[in-house]
Amino acid sequence: MNYGYIRPLYNDPNSEHQLKRLNDKCEMIYKEEHGSPKKRHQLESLLMEMQPGDSITVERMIVLADSFHNFMELLKVCEKDNVTIHFLMEGLQSDQLLHIQLKDVMEYILAFQSDIIKQSTTIGMNQAKKHGKSIGRPKKSDDNIKKAISMYHDGCKLIDIKNQTGISKSTLYRYLESDAGQ
Repeated sequence: MNYGYIRPLYNDPNSEHQLKRLNDKCEMIYKEEHGSPKKRHQLESLLMEMQPGDSITVERMIVLADSFHNFMELLKVCEKDNVTIHFLMEGLQSDQLLHIQLKDVMEYILAFQSDIIKQSTTIGMNQAKKHGKSIGRPKKSDDNIKKAISMYHDGCKLIDIKNQTGISKSTLYRYLESDAGQ
């Protein structure tokens, strides 16, 4: 059986365009009432209804998933259940893309995207270090740390120490432990 799935999108808030494209291609269409990525009950119902050999048709990829990770999960579920997904706008089927499964292509894209983020972060941190900028959370001044430790040993309440020095309880305890270990 060929099922359709539609949901409101930024450029199709009432799903009318999607419905027109899917109406003559699907025997049954599941329609979400909202465009949110959370609580997509109709999609869950559709996935529970699927039988091996069935297919899902969507107007485009964004209809089915809101992130690459979500997309990959859905592809894996459908592959495991022997269900094909047709993406009309992209002209793709999940089970054949120049002899490479769409699932594999998406895994490459995910890995590539992750590598780009790691690479740009590393370059940015190295550039900042070159220009003398410190990386990470700013250090507390030694005067405030000394004052906080002194107040602690004088029996002041932790809230008073924080209010006067800006040193949190966990930061204070970390410095107290490092002093005890020396």
